Amino acid sequence: MNKKKNNGLFRIIKVTISNYKLACFFIFIFILISCFANVYGSTFLKDLIDVYIVPMLSQGTPDYGPLVQALITLACIYLAGIFSTYLYNRILLNVALGTLRDTRDHLFEHMETLPIGYFDTHAHGDIMSIYTNDTDTLRQLLTMAIPQMIVSIVTMVSVLISMLILDIPLTIVAIVMAVIMIIVSRFITSRSSLYFRAQQDDLGKVNGFIEEMVEGSKVIKVFCHEEQSLKDFNVVNDQLFKASANANMFANILMPIIGNLGYLSYVFTAIIGSLLALNGIGGLTLGTIAAFLQLNRSFNNPIGQISQQVNSVVMAAAGASRIFELIDTPSEIDDGKVTLTNVEIHEDGSMSETSTNTGHWCWRHPREDGSVELVPLKGDVRFHDVIFGYNEKKTILHDINLFAKPGEKIAFVGATGAGKTTITNLINRFYDIQKGSITYDGIDIKLIKKDDLRRSLGIVLQDTNLFTGTIMDNIRYGKLDATDDECIKAAKLANAHEFIKHLDHGYQTMITGSGTSLSQGQKQLLSIARAAVANPPVLILDEATSSIDTHTERIVQDGMDKLMQGRTVFVIAHRLSTIQNSDAIMVLENGRIIERGSHDELIKQKGTYYQLYTGAFELE
Repeated sequence: MNKKKNNGLFRIIKVTISNYKLACFFIFIFILISCFANVYGSTFLKDLIDVYIVPMLSQGTPDYGPLVQALITLACIYLAGIFSTYLYNRILLNVALGTLRDTRDHLFEHMETLPIGYFDTHAHGDIMSIYTNDTDTLRQLLTMAIPQMIVSIVTMVSVLISMLILDIPLTIVAIVMAVIMIIVSRFITSRSSLYFRAQQDDLGKVNGFIEEMVEGSKVIKVFCHEEQSLKDFNVVNDQLFKASANANMFANILMPIIGNLGYLSYVFTAIIGSLLALNGIGGLTLGTIAAFLQLNRSFNNPIGQISQQVNSVVMAAAGASRIFELIDTPSEIDDGKVTLTNVEIHEDGSMSETSTNTGHWCWRHPREDGSVELVPLKGDVRFHDVIFGYNEKKTILHDINLFAKPGEKIAFVGATGAGKTTITNLINRFYDIQKGSITYDGIDIKLIKKDDLRRSLGIVLQDTNLFTGTIMDNIRYGKLDATDDECIKAAKLANAHEFIKHLDHGYQTMITGSGTSLSQGQKQLLSIARAAVANPPVLILDEATSSIDTHTERIVQDGMDKLMQGRTVFVIAHRLSTIQNSDAIMVLENGRIIERGSHDELIKQKGTYYQLYTGAFELE
């Protein structure tokens, strides 16, 4: 195992022990008691034969009392061992499952802090595999591998001490055979560990591929791509098969080989012990040999058990490394200090902060001299010589200058890849610009805390994401403390109320599978309602009507028009009919603004926009 994977494994063990100190202490104590009971049972054979059975054979009237007492004592010790085994397994289950719960909580909590760029560069199926397959390897590690290894090590140590007490020469024979077993085991597991790590990576790839195919099932059907998709799946599935087959091949041959070596050790011990006893060497008795043979089995079996669990440890190490790779991914940086706050406006026009939702908002801007400036939230957004690229090698936006005064509607037009959506992503600070500045009510957005910035923005996307829950829950997603009346008011504003009230359970209708039971237009109306309940001063509409029919578009457009009243609005649209009433239309080409003006002004210029409008050429 490499250092990175080892580190992940040690970290998960450290987390488990630190979170469940008392439980881990009792687990260890009960393991010791259980191992002691097993070892005592093996060593008792010597006393059973030499102290009780052999003397009774020479007695005319055997006295069974001492033997019965010894057997009762042995039974009590075995019962203590059984009870201890039950207790440590029961406690261990709670510790392991609790650790998995805590790990998933930590994973999800941290994932929520990651930047959008992380999800753009990582397959969603692979991320899901971390929550399922990789965490499941930890379950096997905590419930089976580690406890079994602890039991095996404690058993080996206690058995070794017992064997040394009984007979040193036979102990040397057992140790030599044990060393041979360890060497063979290490050789085999070193081969399987490579493939087990590859297996976890390939499993994530398979999950990612399946997730892509499920999401794109309609596209596959439309283009009759089933056969090719099957071929592509067979490629990634065969990779998983090869890694799994190689890993399990070595894992499956391990135990038979170790088991047979254990039998050889047993046979050698029996032969050498018998020769020593027959020749009167070392004072070996029949009871000593019998007890030693039993101890030999107890000494060899743990070696095989440890070897078998090494594979689980390797898999867990690979899974832990993937888990902590996600956890160690840097969170989205937020160095802003300007926050959004409710204010109360007094008769003289002055403002004061309040915890009450007054419907009036201000930017709370701390100054260097310790004072606090309250800047009214109006929705004035400006770009100043903005240069941006998703990576340093390729610039997407070149010297972008634009302004949107409070209440203005700004539309972006251009071919796919021109930079329209990128501009709106920059307003949200999903990405940070390389050069230039973006101001919001005169404040550089880098100074505004991201949560507060995004709380002031409402977005209606082309692809509507609905979540499992009721219609009311999905509308309230835009404002978690919104009342039912506020949600209904927002739905009416978005023209969604009519279709909602005709559903079987109205606003309490459950949505599953991202709203598969609803039409695209209905989902879009809910998206508008969700933005409406948030009541943001700035609204971003990203091709919100591009995937719906003309009739539905009129309904959706009417809902959006109501929502846009009195707000600063950025619109991305392919259908030019939806943006003719914009205060300013910007035509983008290759990341540059090549035209700006109202609909009438751009028509008079007879440039690119005019050609688009008249159908001289179309957007791609």
